[in-house]
Amino acid sequence: MFKFLKEVVAGSGSGLKDFPYSIGEPYASAWGSWTHHRGTSKDDGSPVSIFSLSGSNPQDRHLVAGRNGVKRLRTVRHPNILSFLHSTEAEVPDGPAMKHTIYIVTEPVMPLSEKLKELNLGGTQRDEYFAWGLHQISKAVSFLNNDCKLVHGNVCLASVVVTQTLDWKLHAFDVLSEFDANNEASGSPMLQFEWLVGTQYKPLELTKSDWASIRKSPPWAIDSWGLGCLIFELFSGAKLARTEDLRNTASIPKSLLPDYQRLLNSTPSRRLNPSKLIDNSEFFQNKLVETIQFMEVLNLKDSVEKDSFFRKLPNIAEQLPREIVLKKLLPVLASSLEFGSAAAPALTVLLKMGSWLPADQFSIKVLPTIVKLFASNDRAIRACLLQHIDQFGESLSAQTVDEQVFPHVATGFSDTTVSIRELTLKSMLVLAPKLSQRTISGSLLKYLSKLQVDEDPGIRTNTTILLGNIANYMNDGTRKRVLINAFTVRALRDTFPPARAAGIMALSVTSSYYEMTEIATRILPNIVVLTFDPDSDVRTKAFQATDQFLQIAKQHHEKLTTGDTMVAESTGVQLKPGNAGLLGWAMSSITQKGKSSDHGSISTANASNSQVSATSAATPVATGTQASTVGYAPSTSGSFDQAAPASARSSVDGWGELEDRNNQEENGSDKEGWDDVDPFDDKPPPSLLSNIQAAQKRPVVQPKQAVANSAKPHQLKSQKSEDDPLWGPIAAAPPKSASKSADVKPSTSNNDEDDLWGAIAAPAPKSPGKPLKAAAANSDDLWGAIAAPPPSTKARPLASSGRGRGTKPAQPKLGAQRIGRTSSTGM
Repeated sequence: MFKFLKEVVAGSGSGLKDFPYSIGEPYASAWGSWTHHRGTSKDDGSPVSIFSLSGSNPQDRHLVAGRNGVKRLRTVRHPNILSFLHSTEAEVPDGPAMKHTIYIVTEPVMPLSEKLKELNLGGTQRDEYFAWGLHQISKAVSFLNNDCKLVHGNVCLASVVVTQTLDWKLHAFDVLSEFDANNEASGSPMLQFEWLVGTQYKPLELTKSDWASIRKSPPWAIDSWGLGCLIFELFSGAKLARTEDLRNTASIPKSLLPDYQRLLNSTPSRRLNPSKLIDNSEFFQNKLVETIQFMEVLNLKDSVEKDSFFRKLPNIAEQLPREIVLKKLLPVLASSLEFGSAAAPALTVLLKMGSWLPADQFSIKVLPTIVKLFASNDRAIRACLLQHIDQFGESLSAQTVDEQVFPHVATGFSDTTVSIRELTLKSMLVLAPKLSQRTISGSLLKYLSKLQVDEDPGIRTNTTILLGNIANYMNDGTRKRVLINAFTVRALRDTFPPARAAGIMALSVTSSYYEMTEIATRILPNIVVLTFDPDSDVRTKAFQATDQFLQIAKQHHEKLTTGDTMVAESTGVQLKPGNAGLLGWAMSSITQKGKSSDHGSISTANASNSQVSATSAATPVATGTQASTVGYAPSTSGSFDQAAPASARSSVDGWGELEDRNNQEENGSDKEGWDDVDPFDDKPPPSLLSNIQAAQKRPVVQPKQAVANSAKPHQLKSQKSEDDPLWGPIAAAPPKSASKSADVKPSTSNNDEDDLWGAIAAPAPKSPGKPLKAAAANSDDLWGAIAAPPPSTKARPLASSGRGRGTKPAQPKLGAQRIGRTSSTGM
């Protein structure tokens, strides 16, 4: 029990078992009898420095002086004095005997002599770094002498250490004592442990132990002499061996020589005060010292001074030692940006300095600051981050982008400034690959949906290009719901020609994601109509895309002809009714119109085969698109006369929403803003309408019914092109009716070829609307007339419907009877 209490009182516990730091390898040099070790914290593994001093017994005079150093280091705090963290004294076994050892834990530092060898500087760069180091040590000595009235007693190369940021710090406080100037007549030693100081470092009065003279001298007299010794050891590159060697000034810079001589004046009272050394000497007026000093007081500078400084800093950084820039200037700059004292131009300098770091160091020293800056409210900093995101975007982890970066970047999509919206859009090309599917589908695509109807035409164009480039990061369901609607319904109908061209290129690049059914019924009809676009570039790209998709269709046809039908049916991806409703582009699906069975029979395309065959054709276009990625059209707000689309509607499927679109047009609401860009308002020939309708009725006509209903074809022929039912049979009918409608094609006579092609290629959302609006007031009957029944319908319901009895107008009655026939068949 007595032994345990003794150990507790001594503070050693049970040896170093409770010491919260791990002691590592020692450095080759240290001040006095101390040993300087590398070390780490057991809690978080952070690096530290551990100084140890051992003695045979607790009353060893080195241990007594060491305890004085521990006490002084713990109580004296200054930016240029070594930071104290922890200390302990313990009994450590040394063979059969026990040694008493003092441990001091400080911030991680390195002996100055070893650091200079590691840096291996020369010429002007060496002098500038020495000037900065001497500037720091002079400030520390001045603080001790002038402010604290303390005397260090042994300022030399060994008493200086260097931090990880290459700052010089003063330590070795074993000799440190108060300056006793009140007792000038006393002959007792003022420095109790002056015997620890080497003879070569002692001034003449200390060598003679003339304490009376020392007390009459200024407080800085002894330490000014020590600063002279430090300067000699720095520039000579060797440890001071004799006091007489101080007279050799060949290695001392001429700008520093006068002050060096005043520091080593033989008269103590005439020695230079360390505080005046840094103020008067020309040696300390260089780029490195001035740059670091400016950055340390950045908070006190006005905006004009900051802007001027950061404009010059990139050129200055090129001239400074690279190691000093990365380890000293870079951390100071990052801290200034993080706490708001630096302006946006400093971010450019930070990224330039960060580019000189290895990738692992960049992630540690620069990325944390950048991630924090994304939350800044300073619009200039946000714009600068987005402009240079390609320099650091690859270094960001997916989790960091998804959780910390994107939520702040996304605010730029709705920014009132066009440039911020455009920069935010361009940044997605770098950030999108790191976003989760949940973020892409639930957040990013919603923003892009709004940007595709932005008032600025350049942003609309770049949004389309971005969608084409990030399509491979979407899942299959998202691609099916978004791509075709975004490219055909919006991009191809944009009033801005580059936006239409971007839509064509996007479709070409993403051709491998579409089924054959989608290519034939949704993509090709919308692209072909652009082959006579007013803009030549759009026409050229439309022809190229048409050739590409026709080649895919031919290859698909060859596969079906050679007997791969079963494979095509088994590998095709069917449209699912539940896939609608995610984005503003596809709030409703074709299948929700009661046509799921029809489209199920259509979608027997071999999607995988068409994807493979389209790869070679899409490669050149993809390359061209990638080269123009998000730079296809700059923001041109105010510089174009193009009308921007209105705000986006909630449904733009383009095919299943024909009825809704007709109703909306009848009500005079054109939310999409695409009516003014549809170049196909030509009405189809009446004879083509009659032939198509006759072909649809041909399988179900019976002899008896032909007499009763003989007036119907004449009524249909008498109708002019007031309605446009061409898209109804083509879009809604299953493939079985395709052959019948094809039979009518040779029978068409006196039809202008251009009008026929324009009628077939007219965009689905547009063509049915206007004719139906002028034809009749009952849109439900018109829809029934357009949606032709499947060929499998029997003739018996026609007879039972009594189509020839009424006197109502032909077209409304025809539509109503078709709907009734379907219901009666179902019954």
